[in-house]
Amino acid sequence: MVNTLFLPELREMLAEQNRAELEEFCTTLNPGRTAEFMEGLSNEEAWEVLQFAEPSRRSEIFGYFSEERQLEMLRDHDPSQVAALVEEIPADDRVDLIQELSDERVQEILPLLPVQDRRNIQRLRSYQGETAGGLMTTEVAKLGEKLNVREALDELGRQASQLETIYYLYVVDDDDLLRGIVSTRQLVSSLAHPEITLGDMMETDVVVANVTEDQESVAHKVERFNLLAIPVVDANRRLLGIITHDDVIDVVREELTEDAQRIAAVAPLEDDFLRIGLLTLSWKRGIWLTILFFAALLTAFALRHYEEELQQFVWLVWFIPLIISAGGNSGSQSATLVITAMTSGQVKFRDWHRVLIRESVVSLLLGSFLALIGFAVAIFVAPSFHDALVIPITLLAVIVCGCLCGATLPIVFKRAGLDPALMSNPFVAGIVDIMGIVIYINVGRILLG
Repeated sequence: MVNTLFLPELREMLAEQNRAELEEFCTTLNPGRTAEFMEGLSNEEAWEVLQFAEPSRRSEIFGYFSEERQLEMLRDHDPSQVAALVEEIPADDRVDLIQELSDERVQEILPLLPVQDRRNIQRLRSYQGETAGGLMTTEVAKLGEKLNVREALDELGRQASQLETIYYLYVVDDDDLLRGIVSTRQLVSSLAHPEITLGDMMETDVVVANVTEDQESVAHKVERFNLLAIPVVDANRRLLGIITHDDVIDVVREELTEDAQRIAAVAPLEDDFLRIGLLTLSWKRGIWLTILFFAALLTAFALRHYEEELQQFVWLVWFIPLIISAGGNSGSQSATLVITAMTSGQVKFRDWHRVLIRESVVSLLLGSFLALIGFAVAIFVAPSFHDALVIPITLLAVIVCGCLCGATLPIVFKRAGLDPALMSNPFVAGIVDIMGIVIYINVGRILLG
Protein backbone atom coordinates (compact mmCIF):
# COMPACT_ATOMS: atom_id res chain seq x y z
CA MET A 1 0.00 0.00 0.00
CA VAL A 2 1.38 3.41 -1.00
CA ASN A 3 1.46 5.97 1.80
CA THR A 4 1.52 9.42 0.22
CA LEU A 5 1.98 11.38 3.46
CA PHE A 6 5.66 12.26 2.94
CA LEU A 7 5.96 11.97 -0.85
CA PRO A 8 5.96 15.70 -1.67
CA GLU A 9 8.43 16.44 1.14
CA LEU A 10 10.67 13.55 0.08
CA ARG A 11 10.78 14.66 -3.53
CA GLU A 12 11.49 18.24 -2.43
CA MET A 13 14.33 17.09 -0.17
CA LEU A 14 15.78 15.05 -3.05
CA ALA A 15 15.54 17.99 -5.44
CA GLU A 16 17.36 20.21 -2.93
CA GLN A 17 19.75 17.40 -1.84
CA ASN A 18 18.87 18.25 1.77
CA ARG A 19 21.22 15.80 3.47
CA ALA A 20 20.29 16.66 7.05
CA GLU A 21 16.55 16.08 6.58
CA LEU A 22 17.02 12.96 4.44
CA GLU A 23 19.31 11.43 7.05
CA GLU A 24 16.76 12.28 9.73
CA PHE A 25 13.98 10.67 7.67
CA CYS A 26 15.99 7.46 7.35
CA THR A 27 16.80 7.20 11.05
CA THR A 28 13.79 8.62 12.93
CA LEU A 29 11.06 6.16 11.96
CA ASN A 30 10.82 2.41 12.25
CA PRO A 31 12.50 0.88 9.14
CA GLY A 32 9.21 -0.70 8.08
CA ARG A 33 7.41 2.64 8.24
CA THR A 34 10.26 4.34 6.39
CA ALA A 35 9.96 1.77 3.59
CA GLU A 36 6.18 2.28 3.51
CA PHE A 37 6.55 6.04 3.05
CA MET A 38 8.98 5.37 0.17
CA GLU A 39 6.59 3.08 -1.76
CA GLY A 40 5.30 5.96 -3.90
CA LEU A 41 8.80 6.89 -5.06
CA SER A 42 10.31 5.49 -8.24
CA ASN A 43 13.12 2.95 -7.84
CA GLU A 44 15.65 5.64 -8.73
CA GLU A 45 14.27 8.04 -6.12
CA ALA A 46 14.05 5.33 -3.42
CA TRP A 47 17.62 4.23 -4.12
CA GLU A 48 18.83 7.80 -3.83
CA VAL A 49 17.08 8.21 -0.47
CA LEU A 50 18.70 4.98 0.79
CA GLN A 51 22.16 6.42 0.13
CA PHE A 52 21.59 8.92 2.95
CA ALA A 53 21.16 6.14 5.55
CA GLU A 54 23.93 4.38 7.46
CA PRO A 55 24.81 1.02 5.83
CA SER A 56 23.14 -1.12 8.50
CA ARG A 57 20.03 1.08 8.51
CA ARG A 58 19.97 1.03 4.72
CA SER A 59 19.79 -2.77 4.65
CA GLU A 60 16.98 -2.77 7.24
CA ILE A 61 14.84 -0.39 5.19
CA PHE A 62 15.69 -2.26 1.99
CA GLY A 63 14.51 -5.50 3.59
CA TYR A 64 10.94 -4.15 3.82
CA PHE A 65 10.65 -3.54 0.07
CA SER A 66 8.92 -6.18 -2.04
CA GLU A 67 11.22 -8.81 -3.51
CA GLU A 68 10.44 -7.62 -7.02
CA ARG A 69 11.52 -4.07 -6.16
CA GLN A 70 14.63 -5.29 -4.37
CA LEU A 71 15.73 -7.27 -7.42
CA GLU A 72 15.10 -4.34 -9.76
CA MET A 73 17.27 -2.10 -7.59
CA LEU A 74 20.08 -4.66 -7.42
CA ARG A 75 19.99 -5.10 -11.21
CA ASP A 76 19.93 -1.45 -12.20
CA HIS A 77 22.27 0.46 -9.91
CA ASP A 78 26.00 0.97 -9.53
CA PRO A 79 27.72 -2.32 -8.61
CA SER A 80 29.81 -0.70 -5.86
CA GLN A 81 26.70 0.74 -4.17
CA VAL A 82 24.90 -2.60 -4.58
CA ALA A 83 27.86 -4.47 -3.07
CA ALA A 84 27.91 -2.10 -0.07
CA LEU A 85 24.23 -2.86 0.50
CA VAL A 86 24.54 -6.62 -0.04
CA GLU A 87 27.35 -6.75 2.51
CA GLU A 88 24.94 -5.56 5.23
CA ILE A 89 22.02 -7.87 4.33
CA PRO A 90 21.70 -11.03 6.49
CA ALA A 91 23.57 -13.93 4.90
CA ASP A 92 20.53 -16.11 4.09
CA ASP A 93 18.51 -13.23 2.63
CA ARG A 94 21.30 -11.94 0.41
CA VAL A 95 21.90 -15.40 -1.04
CA ASP A 96 18.20 -15.69 -1.89
CA LEU A 97 18.40 -12.37 -3.73
CA ILE A 98 21.65 -13.15 -5.52
CA GLN A 99 20.19 -16.45 -6.74
CA GLU A 100 17.59 -14.43 -8.67
CA LEU A 101 20.16 -12.21 -10.42
CA SER A 102 21.79 -13.04 -13.73
CA ASP A 103 25.24 -14.65 -13.68
CA GLU A 104 26.71 -11.56 -15.34
CA ARG A 105 25.34 -9.28 -12.62
CA VAL A 106 26.54 -11.61 -9.86
CA GLN A 107 30.05 -11.57 -11.33
CA GLU A 108 30.00 -7.76 -11.20
CA ILE A 109 28.98 -7.69 -7.53
CA LEU A 110 30.90 -10.57 -5.91
CA PRO A 111 34.45 -9.24 -6.50
CA LEU A 112 33.47 -6.03 -4.68
CA LEU A 113 32.52 -7.89 -1.48
CA PRO A 114 34.96 -8.80 1.32
CA VAL A 115 36.61 -12.19 0.84
CA GLN A 116 34.81 -13.75 3.82
CA ASP A 117 31.38 -12.62 2.60
CA ARG A 118 32.17 -13.76 -0.93
CA ARG A 119 33.14 -17.23 0.21
CA ASN A 120 30.13 -17.41 2.46
CA ILE A 121 27.78 -16.55 -0.42
CA GLN A 122 29.39 -19.09 -2.73
CA ARG A 123 29.14 -21.78 -0.05
CA LEU A 124 25.46 -21.09 0.62
CA ARG A 125 24.70 -21.01 -3.11
CA SER A 126 26.03 -24.56 -3.40
CA TYR A 127 23.16 -25.94 -1.31
CA GLN A 128 19.85 -26.83 -2.93
CA GLY A 129 17.16 -24.21 -2.35
CA GLU A 130 14.65 -26.41 -0.51
CA THR A 131 17.10 -27.91 1.98
CA ALA A 132 18.25 -26.74 5.38
CA GLY A 133 21.52 -25.59 3.83
CA GLY A 134 19.71 -23.38 1.35
CA LEU A 135 17.63 -21.87 4.16
CA MET A 136 20.23 -21.27 6.86
CA THR A 137 22.27 -18.23 7.79
CA THR A 138 25.90 -18.58 8.83
CA GLU A 139 25.65 -15.63 11.21
CA VAL A 140 25.55 -17.67 14.41
CA ALA A 141 26.86 -17.12 17.95
CA LYS A 142 29.62 -19.70 18.52
CA LEU A 143 31.27 -19.87 21.94
CA GLY A 144 33.79 -22.21 23.54
CA GLU A 145 32.64 -24.46 26.39
CA LYS A 146 35.51 -23.36 28.68
CA LEU A 147 34.34 -19.73 28.75
CA ASN A 148 32.78 -18.59 32.03
CA VAL A 149 29.72 -16.35 32.19
CA ARG A 150 31.64 -13.06 32.18
CA GLU A 151 33.95 -14.15 29.34
CA ALA A 152 30.99 -15.44 27.34
CA LEU A 153 29.20 -12.10 27.65
CA ASP A 154 32.31 -10.24 26.55
CA GLU A 155 32.73 -12.53 23.54
CA LEU A 156 29.05 -12.24 22.71
CA GLY A 157 29.39 -8.46 22.77
CA ARG A 158 32.19 -8.68 20.20
CA GLN A 159 30.15 -10.95 17.91
CA ALA A 160 26.74 -9.30 18.36
CA SER A 161 27.02 -6.77 15.52
CA GLN A 162 27.59 -9.60 13.03
CA LEU A 163 24.74 -11.82 14.24
CA GLU A 164 21.17 -12.02 12.95
CA THR A 165 19.86 -13.28 16.30
CA ILE A 166 21.16 -14.23 19.73
CA TYR A 167 18.22 -16.23 21.07
CA TYR A 168 20.54 -19.18 21.53
CA LEU A 169 24.30 -19.46 21.99
CA TYR A 170 25.91 -22.53 20.45
CA VAL A 171 28.77 -24.13 22.31
CA VAL A 172 31.41 -25.63 19.99
CA ASP A 173 34.88 -27.14 20.29
CA ASP A 174 37.99 -26.06 18.38
CA ASP A 175 36.77 -27.87 15.24
CA ASP A 176 33.33 -26.21 15.34
CA LEU A 177 31.67 -29.47 16.40
CA LEU A 178 28.41 -28.70 18.20
CA ARG A 179 28.70 -29.58 21.88
CA GLY A 180 25.61 -27.98 23.36
CA ILE A 181 23.37 -24.94 23.60
CA VAL A 182 22.84 -22.13 26.13
CA SER A 183 20.00 -19.62 25.88
CA THR A 184 20.81 -15.93 26.26
CA ARG A 185 18.30 -15.77 29.09
CA GLN A 186 20.12 -18.59 30.88
CA LEU A 187 23.44 -16.80 30.45
CA VAL A 188 22.15 -13.49 31.83
CA SER A 189 20.45 -15.30 34.74
CA SER A 190 23.83 -16.78 35.69
CA LEU A 191 25.51 -13.40 36.24
CA ALA A 192 25.25 -13.99 39.99
CA HIS A 193 27.68 -16.90 39.50
CA PRO A 194 30.18 -15.58 36.96
CA GLU A 195 32.60 -18.47 37.53
CA ILE A 196 30.26 -21.03 35.94
CA THR A 197 31.42 -22.14 32.49
CA LEU A 198 29.27 -22.70 29.44
CA GLY A 199 30.22 -26.38 29.58
CA ASP A 200 28.61 -26.60 33.03
CA MET A 201 25.32 -24.97 32.07
CA MET A 202 24.84 -26.06 28.44
CA GLU A 203 22.16 -28.48 27.31
CA THR A 204 23.73 -31.30 25.31
CA ASP A 205 20.54 -32.85 23.89
CA VAL A 206 20.19 -30.40 21.02
CA VAL A 207 17.59 -30.66 18.26
CA VAL A 208 19.45 -30.15 14.98
CA ALA A 209 18.78 -30.12 11.24
CA ASN A 210 21.07 -31.86 8.78
CA VAL A 211 22.35 -29.57 6.05
CA THR A 212 20.73 -31.73 3.34
CA GLU A 213 17.41 -32.16 5.19
CA ASP A 214 14.23 -31.04 3.43
CA GLN A 215 12.96 -27.65 4.57
CA GLU A 216 9.49 -29.02 5.34
CA SER A 217 11.00 -31.53 7.77
CA VAL A 218 12.96 -28.69 9.41
CA ALA A 219 9.77 -26.65 9.80
CA HIS A 220 8.06 -29.58 11.52
CA LYS A 221 10.95 -29.85 14.00
CA VAL A 222 10.80 -26.15 14.83
CA GLU A 223 7.05 -26.36 15.32
CA ARG A 224 7.16 -29.56 17.36
CA PHE A 225 9.84 -28.36 19.78
CA ASN A 226 8.69 -24.71 19.80
CA LEU A 227 12.11 -23.36 18.79
CA LEU A 228 13.10 -19.80 17.89
CA ALA A 229 16.04 -21.13 15.87
CA ILE A 230 17.47 -24.53 14.97
CA PRO A 231 21.18 -25.29 14.35
CA VAL A 232 22.24 -26.80 11.03
CA VAL A 233 25.04 -29.39 11.09
CA ASP A 234 26.81 -31.64 8.60
CA ALA A 235 27.24 -35.42 8.85
CA ASN A 236 30.07 -34.95 11.38
CA ARG A 237 27.92 -32.62 13.55
CA ARG A 238 29.99 -29.60 12.61
CA LEU A 239 27.95 -26.42 13.12
CA LEU A 240 27.36 -24.70 9.78
CA GLY A 241 24.65 -22.19 10.64
CA ILE A 242 21.14 -21.72 12.00
CA ILE A 243 17.61 -21.40 10.64
CA THR A 244 15.55 -18.74 12.40
CA HIS A 245 11.81 -18.78 13.05
CA ASP A 246 11.07 -16.08 10.46
CA ASP A 247 12.54 -18.28 7.73
CA VAL A 248 10.50 -21.22 9.02
CA ILE A 249 7.34 -19.11 8.79
CA ASP A 250 8.17 -18.44 5.13
CA VAL A 251 8.61 -22.18 4.54
CA VAL A 252 5.29 -23.00 6.20
CA ARG A 253 3.52 -20.32 4.15
CA GLU A 254 5.15 -21.65 0.98
CA GLU A 255 4.20 -25.27 1.73
CA LEU A 256 0.62 -24.32 2.59
CA THR A 257 0.34 -22.35 -0.64
CA GLU A 258 1.64 -25.30 -2.65
CA ASP A 259 -0.80 -27.67 -0.94
CA ALA A 260 -3.72 -25.31 -1.55
CA GLN A 261 -2.79 -25.06 -5.24
CA ARG A 262 -2.48 -28.84 -5.56
CA ILE A 263 -5.82 -29.36 -3.81
CA ALA A 264 -7.35 -27.06 -6.42
CA ALA A 265 -5.71 -29.15 -9.19
CA VAL A 266 -3.03 -26.59 -10.12
CA ALA A 267 0.66 -27.45 -10.36
CA PRO A 268 2.50 -25.29 -7.74
CA LEU A 269 3.49 -21.84 -8.99
CA GLU A 270 7.13 -20.81 -8.60
CA ASP A 271 6.30 -17.11 -8.75
CA ASP A 272 3.62 -14.69 -7.58
CA PHE A 273 0.26 -15.06 -9.32
CA LEU A 274 0.44 -11.60 -10.93
CA ARG A 275 4.08 -12.04 -12.01
CA ILE A 276 4.05 -15.52 -13.49
CA GLY A 277 3.92 -15.70 -17.29
CA LEU A 278 0.52 -16.37 -18.84
CA LEU A 279 1.81 -19.31 -20.87
CA THR A 280 3.39 -20.83 -17.76
CA LEU A 281 0.20 -20.28 -15.77
CA SER A 282 -1.85 -21.86 -18.55
CA TRP A 283 0.48 -24.86 -18.66
CA LYS A 284 0.36 -25.46 -14.92
CA ARG A 285 -3.42 -25.26 -14.88
CA GLY A 286 -3.82 -27.10 -18.17
CA ILE A 287 -1.99 -30.26 -17.06
CA TRP A 288 -4.59 -31.11 -14.46
CA LEU A 289 -7.50 -29.78 -16.49
CA THR A 290 -6.54 -32.21 -19.26
CA ILE A 291 -6.36 -35.12 -16.82
CA LEU A 292 -9.74 -34.15 -15.35
CA PHE A 293 -11.17 -33.76 -18.86
CA PHE A 294 -10.39 -37.38 -19.64
CA ALA A 295 -11.80 -38.39 -16.25
CA ALA A 296 -15.03 -36.61 -17.22
CA LEU A 297 -15.02 -38.51 -20.52
CA LEU A 298 -15.10 -41.73 -18.52
CA THR A 299 -18.24 -40.43 -16.81
CA ALA A 300 -19.77 -39.80 -20.24
CA PHE A 301 -18.86 -43.32 -21.36
CA ALA A 302 -20.43 -44.72 -18.20
CA LEU A 303 -23.67 -42.90 -19.00
CA ARG A 304 -23.55 -44.19 -22.57
CA HIS A 305 -23.11 -47.73 -21.26
CA TYR A 306 -26.37 -47.40 -19.33
CA GLU A 307 -28.26 -45.73 -22.19
CA GLU A 308 -31.01 -48.38 -22.30
CA GLU A 309 -31.84 -48.03 -18.60
CA LEU A 310 -31.94 -44.25 -18.85
CA GLN A 311 -34.25 -44.40 -21.87
CA GLN A 312 -36.55 -46.80 -20.05
CA PHE A 313 -36.65 -44.75 -16.85
CA VAL A 314 -36.29 -41.18 -18.09
CA TRP A 315 -37.04 -39.65 -14.69
CA LEU A 316 -33.75 -41.06 -13.37
CA VAL A 317 -31.87 -38.63 -15.64
CA TRP A 318 -33.29 -35.68 -13.72
CA PHE A 319 -31.44 -36.75 -10.55
CA ILE A 320 -28.02 -37.41 -12.14
CA PRO A 321 -26.61 -33.93 -11.28
CA LEU A 322 -27.84 -34.37 -7.69
CA ILE A 323 -26.20 -37.80 -7.34
CA ILE A 324 -22.92 -36.69 -8.91
CA SER A 325 -22.63 -33.46 -6.89
CA ALA A 326 -23.48 -35.18 -3.58
CA GLY A 327 -20.78 -37.80 -4.07
CA GLY A 328 -18.17 -35.40 -5.42
CA ASN A 329 -18.75 -32.78 -2.71
CA SER A 330 -18.59 -35.32 0.11
CA GLY A 331 -15.40 -36.80 -1.34
CA SER A 332 -13.82 -33.35 -1.69
CA GLN A 333 -14.69 -32.49 1.91
CA SER A 334 -13.08 -35.69 3.22
CA ALA A 335 -10.00 -35.28 1.03
CA THR A 336 -9.48 -31.67 2.15
CA LEU A 337 -9.85 -32.51 5.85
CA VAL A 338 -7.49 -35.49 5.65
CA ILE A 339 -4.89 -33.67 3.54
CA THR A 340 -4.78 -30.66 5.87
CA ALA A 341 -4.63 -32.93 8.93
CA MET A 342 -1.73 -34.89 7.43
CA THR A 343 0.08 -31.72 6.37
CA SER A 344 -0.15 -30.27 9.89
CA GLY A 345 0.97 -33.56 11.46
CA GLN A 346 -2.36 -34.28 13.16
CA VAL A 347 -2.81 -37.53 11.22
CA LYS A 348 -0.10 -40.13 10.52
CA PHE A 349 -0.30 -43.21 8.33
CA ARG A 350 -0.71 -45.37 11.43
CA ASP A 351 -4.02 -43.56 12.12
CA TRP A 352 -5.63 -44.80 8.87
CA HIS A 353 -8.06 -47.15 10.65
CA ARG A 354 -9.27 -44.37 12.95
CA VAL A 355 -9.74 -42.07 9.97
CA LEU A 356 -11.81 -44.66 8.10
CA ILE A 357 -13.96 -45.44 11.13
CA ARG A 358 -14.67 -41.77 11.74
CA GLU A 359 -15.42 -41.12 8.07
CA SER A 360 -17.71 -44.17 7.93
CA VAL A 361 -19.80 -42.89 10.84
CA VAL A 362 -19.89 -39.31 9.56
CA SER A 363 -20.76 -40.41 6.00
CA LEU A 364 -23.66 -42.53 7.31
CA LEU A 365 -25.01 -39.56 9.26
CA LEU A 366 -24.64 -37.15 6.34
CA GLY A 367 -25.88 -39.68 3.81
CA SER A 368 -28.95 -40.48 5.87
CA PHE A 369 -29.84 -36.82 6.29
CA LEU A 370 -29.45 -36.01 2.57
CA ALA A 371 -31.21 -39.26 1.62
CA LEU A 372 -34.30 -38.14 3.55
CA ILE A 373 -34.31 -34.82 1.68
CA GLY A 374 -33.79 -36.58 -1.65
CA PHE A 375 -36.58 -39.07 -0.90
CA ALA A 376 -39.00 -36.25 -0.04
CA VAL A 377 -38.34 -34.73 -3.48
CA ALA A 378 -38.34 -38.05 -5.37
CA ILE A 379 -41.81 -38.98 -4.09
CA PHE A 380 -43.29 -36.19 -6.22
CA VAL A 381 -41.27 -37.11 -9.33
CA ALA A 382 -40.99 -40.90 -9.39
CA PRO A 383 -43.84 -42.99 -10.81
CA SER A 384 -44.39 -44.73 -7.47
CA PHE A 385 -43.35 -44.75 -3.83
CA HIS A 386 -41.30 -47.89 -4.46
CA ASP A 387 -39.50 -46.33 -7.44
CA ALA A 388 -38.66 -43.23 -5.35
CA LEU A 389 -36.55 -45.41 -3.05
CA VAL A 390 -33.83 -45.45 -5.73
CA ILE A 391 -32.83 -41.88 -4.86
CA PRO A 392 -32.29 -42.14 -1.06
CA ILE A 393 -30.54 -45.52 -1.32
CA THR A 394 -28.24 -44.19 -4.04
CA LEU A 395 -27.51 -40.98 -2.12
CA LEU A 396 -26.57 -42.91 1.00
CA ALA A 397 -24.31 -45.29 -0.92
CA VAL A 398 -22.67 -42.57 -3.00
CA ILE A 399 -21.95 -40.29 -0.03
CA VAL A 400 -20.45 -43.17 1.99
CA CYS A 401 -18.39 -44.14 -1.05
CA GLY A 402 -17.30 -40.53 -1.64
CA CYS A 403 -16.23 -39.93 1.96
CA LEU A 404 -14.25 -43.18 2.18
CA CYS A 405 -12.64 -42.56 -1.20
CA GLY A 406 -11.71 -38.97 -0.30
CA ALA A 407 -10.21 -40.08 3.02
CA THR A 408 -8.38 -43.15 1.69
CA LEU A 409 -6.65 -41.83 -1.44
CA PRO A 410 -4.49 -39.15 0.32
CA ILE A 411 -3.39 -41.75 2.88
CA VAL A 412 -2.44 -44.17 0.08
CA PHE A 413 -0.47 -41.41 -1.66
CA LYS A 414 1.35 -40.58 1.56
CA ARG A 415 2.22 -44.24 2.06
CA ALA A 416 3.61 -44.36 -1.47
CA GLY A 417 5.93 -41.45 -0.64
CA LEU A 418 3.95 -38.89 -2.63
CA ASP A 419 2.46 -35.59 -1.53
CA PRO A 420 -1.12 -36.34 -0.37
CA ALA A 421 -2.17 -32.95 -1.78
CA LEU A 422 -1.71 -34.45 -5.26
CA MET A 423 -5.03 -36.19 -4.63
CA SER A 424 -6.82 -32.94 -5.46
CA ASN A 425 -10.49 -32.22 -4.92
CA PRO A 426 -11.38 -32.26 -8.65
CA PHE A 427 -9.53 -35.57 -9.06
CA VAL A 428 -11.41 -37.16 -6.15
CA ALA A 429 -14.66 -35.72 -7.48
CA GLY A 430 -13.96 -37.19 -10.93
CA ILE A 431 -13.42 -40.67 -9.49
CA VAL A 432 -16.52 -40.46 -7.32
CA ASP A 433 -18.59 -39.21 -10.28
CA ILE A 434 -17.92 -42.42 -12.18
CA MET A 435 -18.60 -44.57 -9.14
CA GLY A 436 -21.79 -42.57 -8.47
CA ILE A 437 -23.16 -43.29 -11.96
CA VAL A 438 -22.39 -47.00 -11.61
CA ILE A 439 -24.03 -47.16 -8.18
CA TYR A 440 -27.05 -45.14 -9.30
CA ILE A 441 -27.88 -47.25 -12.36
CA ASN A 442 -27.30 -50.56 -10.57
CA VAL A 443 -29.52 -49.55 -7.65
CA GLY A 444 -32.13 -48.58 -10.25
CA ARG A 445 -31.77 -51.94 -11.99
CA ILE A 446 -32.31 -53.83 -8.75
CA LEU A 447 -35.31 -51.84 -7.52
CA LEU A 448 -36.98 -51.15 -10.86
CA GLY A 449 -36.41 -54.56 -12.37
